[in-house]
Amino acid sequence: MALGALLVMGGWAIAGPSGLLAWSENLRLLEQRQHEVQQLSAERDELRNRVALLDPRHADPDLAGELLRSNLNVVHPDEMVMLLK
Repeated sequence: MALGALLVMGGWAIAGPSGLLAWSENLRLLEQRQHEVQQLSAERDELRNRVALLDPRHADPDLAGELLRSNLNVVHPDEMVMLLK
C-alpha cells in the first residue's frame, strides 16, 4: 500500500498540473506573454508620444495638419495631393 501511494505521488509530481511535464508549457507561455508585453509597451509608448504631440497647450503643427487632412479631407487651394499606395 505504501508503494502504491509513493507511485501515485511520483506520478502526480511528474504529470500533475504543476509537475515536470507542465513546466515546459509554463515556460513557453511565459515567453509568449513577455513578448506580448513588449509589443504592448511599444504601442503604448507610441500612443503616449502622439498624445503629447497633441497637447492643446503646445500642439505639434505638423501632426495637427496631418490629422486635419486625413480626417476632414481639408487641403489648401494651392496644395497638390498625391496618393501613395
